[in-house]
Amino acid sequence: GWQTSVKSGSLSYVLPCKRLPVQLMSQVRVYTSNGQKKDLGSEDTNVSSAEGTVPKGATGQDANSASQKQSFLKEPIQVKVKAVLKKREYGPKYTQNNFITGVRAINEFCLKSSDLDQLRKIKRRSPHDDTETFTVYLRSDVEAKSLEVWGSPEALARERKRRKEAEIEYRENLFRNQRLLKEYKEFFGNTKPRSSTAAMFLKGPGKVVMVAICINGLNFFFKLLAWVYTGSASMFSEAIHSLADTCNQALLALGISQSARTPDPSHPYGFTNMRYIASLISGVGIFMMGAGLSWYHGIMGLLHPHPIESLLWAYCILAGSLVSEGATLLVAINEIRRSARAKGLSFYQYVVQSRDPSTNVVLLEDAAAVLSVAIAATCMGLTSLTGNTYYDSLGSLGVGTLLGTVSAFLIYTNTEALLGKSIQPEQLQRLTELLESDPVVRAIHDVKATDMGMSKVRFKAEVDFDGRVVTRSYLEKQDIEQLLQEIQQVKTLEELEAFMLKHGENIIDTLGAEVDRLEKDLKQRNPDVRHVDLEIL
Repeated sequence: GWQTSVKSGSLSYVLPCKRLPVQLMSQVRVYTSNGQKKDLGSEDTNVSSAEGTVPKGATGQDANSASQKQSFLKEPIQVKVKAVLKKREYGPKYTQNNFITGVRAINEFCLKSSDLDQLRKIKRRSPHDDTETFTVYLRSDVEAKSLEVWGSPEALARERKRRKEAEIEYRENLFRNQRLLKEYKEFFGNTKPRSSTAAMFLKGPGKVVMVAICINGLNFFFKLLAWVYTGSASMFSEAIHSLADTCNQALLALGISQSARTPDPSHPYGFTNMRYIASLISGVGIFMMGAGLSWYHGIMGLLHPHPIESLLWAYCILAGSLVSEGATLLVAINEIRRSARAKGLSFYQYVVQSRDPSTNVVLLEDAAAVLSVAIAATCMGLTSLTGNTYYDSLGSLGVGTLLGTVSAFLIYTNTEALLGKSIQPEQLQRLTELLESDPVVRAIHDVKATDMGMSKVRFKAEVDFDGRVVTRSYLEKQDIEQLLQEIQQVKTLEELEAFMLKHGENIIDTLGAEVDRLEKDLKQRNPDVRHVDLEIL
């Protein structure tokens, strides 16, 4: 049974033994990280004469047990402890060694540029493409310098509060001066040279929108006169249609001007989507003003018909409207063809994908205007031939249905664009193949490429980098012989830790440089890619 205990150091174990109790005395040697051995709980391995010698009347079994006990004592138990660095607790004191840029040091710690000249300068890799390196400072040095300049944390806090109040006052004065300048310009006239925003309306989509505003405004005026003279429901629908087009295209012009604004901290990706928002509102306006009023007037004509006066002037105005609307339609078609050819797309794909919402609205509105003129002229002709005013009312309902269809298409396409559509699968496949073919990339996951509008794409992917390739890329830039000498000089754990921290930080910088290189390659492969987010797995 389990009867006999074997003692090793200060530990006791119970071993099964049927006949003779055996007690093991051994010495435990523990090796520390510096290679020295230390005796822990060592006990005398010499067995007393009472325990280690065989009595004279002992049997053969007793002699065998004693010799077995002696063999146990000749082999000491050795336990080797693995050297492990002590886990470091990173507190606020360690984070003081973080780097801080000169701009933040001046703004947050109320320093001058001359104060920073006396501090240690460190060159770091720049996250921007246009600069190689930039200068940073240790946060601990900046904090110490701020206390030296201001004397105490309380004085620094008072200075920060004073500067904050001065900044608020400056903004208020700036807003007041801008308002006074605006009033001055309205009173004396604006003599400022033409801005880049104004130049946008002299070419491209801006030119198409401005031409459409002028023509539709004139059409509305003449159609309104014809409706007042004839009382035709179809002519009223045409007048409302031209008014809706003029108002909606004014919204498009506003969207184009707002989309040219530069990004700010509140809108880091810019205001490009203002064109889609203006087009969406334009589609809703067409539905409410154009389609709604046309349906209403057509239904009222069916319920309460009234005779129509001479339609000669109405025909003349419709003919002029057909020519003007057709001219605007041709301008929009030529602009879309040119833009589609530059993007390598067909005319239909460019329109359906809503690549240029402003031009699309003008195209569809003018196409609907040409068709509605044909519908109105046909229904008015049937009314003139038959004398039945129901045809004229049906023409108003037909124009309203056509406008409702156009507005539904505009609302759908612009809503899809605002929600963020994915780019074409072929284009996404090219970007994916570029990443996967790079030696530094082991695998990519969760790839997303969103069309932000106006040919601006945001690409995002989770990248599993090959650490060996990154390390080899770092070693190729180092002096291997000097690196070997540094390794040979490492004797203690502290020196090993310092060596690993130094080169580990450099390897991380190399990884960041590889990320920058991949982002630059993606933008060169596809110029539409403006924002690249690569997450390291």
